Amino acid sequence: MKSSVELKNELFKIDGKGYKAYKVLEGKYDFKKYVLSIDHVQGDPFASPSRVRIIIDNKIAQIPEELFDNKNKEVAVCDFLTRLFSKNIKNQSEKIFGSGKSGLIEISRCPQEILERTAIIRNKNFFEARFYVGFPARGRSVLARELEKIIFNIIPNIVENTFIYKNINKLNLINRVKLIEDQFYIRKNLKEKGLVAFVANESILPRESGVSARPLRNGKKFISPQVLEVEFDTPNRGKIKGMGIPKGITLIIGGGYHGKSTLLRALELGIYNHIEGDGREFVITDESALKVRAEDGRAITSTDISLFINNLPNGKDTIKFNTENASGSTSQAANIIEAIESKSKVLLIDEDTSATNFMIRDDIMQQLVVKEKEPITPFIDVAKSLYKQLGISTILVAGSCGDFFDIADLVIQMDSYEPYEVTAKAKELSRGKVSLRDDLDISIDFGRVLDKGSISEGPKGIKIKTLGKDGLSINKENIDLKSVEQIVDGEQINTIGMAIKFIEDKYSGKDLTIEKIADEIEKDITKNLIGIDNIKGGNGSLAMPRKQEILCAINRLRTLKIKK
Repeated sequence: MKSSVELKNELFKIDGKGYKAYKVLEGKYDFKKYVLSIDHVQGDPFASPSRVRIIIDNKIAQIPEELFDNKNKEVAVCDFLTRLFSKNIKNQSEKIFGSGKSGLIEISRCPQEILERTAIIRNKNFFEARFYVGFPARGRSVLARELEKIIFNIIPNIVENTFIYKNINKLNLINRVKLIEDQFYIRKNLKEKGLVAFVANESILPRESGVSARPLRNGKKFISPQVLEVEFDTPNRGKIKGMGIPKGITLIIGGGYHGKSTLLRALELGIYNHIEGDGREFVITDESALKVRAEDGRAITSTDISLFINNLPNGKDTIKFNTENASGSTSQAANIIEAIESKSKVLLIDEDTSATNFMIRDDIMQQLVVKEKEPITPFIDVAKSLYKQLGISTILVAGSCGDFFDIADLVIQMDSYEPYEVTAKAKELSRGKVSLRDDLDISIDFGRVLDKGSISEGPKGIKIKTLGKDGLSINKENIDLKSVEQIVDGEQINTIGMAIKFIEDKYSGKDLTIEKIADEIEKDITKNLIGIDNIKGGNGSLAMPRKQEILCAINRLRTLKIKK
């Protein structure tokens, strides 16, 4: 390892030379309080910025060990430090000159949700921060003086105000750790109370706007109907009361703009923990819950959709169903089957984003179009059996069809963003036509074995490009994930891309089912998230997805190869 003085000398030797001269700086440098590692230097001032890492011993940082003595706390601390690092970048007033990305300093931008990331990790007794720096240039020549400012002025200030415990807001850090502890406690204890979700009293569910995740200013506070109120005695905040949603089939009804979809959206994101001030800190949902919807145009590869679609007029096989361009009803059927395959125990469905003919077929239509002539078994006929036989609950937003009352175990009416328990009233109005259709024999073939060759090596290897939160491209083959609505960060997409490549390399062609592979990849990334990508110094732009989202991406890969 070289000293910081040697780095400074090396800098001035290359001043004014061609930009590629920066490459000599790659390596580790001792800055006494921390180690600076330049892992990769960009080839051009307009290219992706250089990858840089800070390694600091906790003996110097002095963050109390009790704040990260388990995995949950560790995630909370690293999340806090990542947000603080980003804030301290913005607080730097020193101007850096140059062309292209000169002077850019960037670390992961965290949303309201708290995710395990690789931007800042704890590695034994050390903290490692991975971030990006645009090495300054005049045209395409080295600007040593400007990089000196970054390395010897700006970065030390950021480190001092991010990692040194005496310099950070201790109370805020401690509160973040306590918050995540309480959130995990509630999620862990949902099952013993027979619940799939919990919404704390005084939560603020409405958002500032359709494009903002921040809570609506002066938004109405959520208050549970008394009959649904439950209580959790959390480790730090003590007793927290709110609405418990039990296992079974729950219907959320109400007029337009009264908060039905807002409640469902909060429940969708309740699979994650949230930062303080979000308003949904204690909206907690079973971590396996998956939002499913119609998705016209998606590919389906060898999925058994026969539970919902059978006896097609053309005789096409629906046990190993394949299509390049699924309809709304077919795609929703596949989405539910694949959710079951990923071991989701809660289905979240909004009538607005569902295929009507998939969700329901009323008795009048059944009289005109007899069952033998209708290949689609609607979801309303299957939901009860899914719960009774597989323990899969459903939370459904419905605003237009009262037939759903027949199968509901609980009906919640939203009125001006206030929930009311109206199950008895709904059952009084129910026609009882659907309640007799709950004797379906659920039998699904999950024997899809992944074959080699879903991803092939191109002339330059396997090229993975992420498209924000909307999807990714593998060797220019796009995977559209816009309809996978529980992805909250583009860095989760990065991880999904790496995971698919990892699966192709490690698990494909070994007679393993997709269901089994999902379990194995979940273990791999939980154990070592940063190990999913083996680039020098580690990838600092990865965030933890669930196996559900990884499977969603695999199933939408048009080049997916399943063993015949």
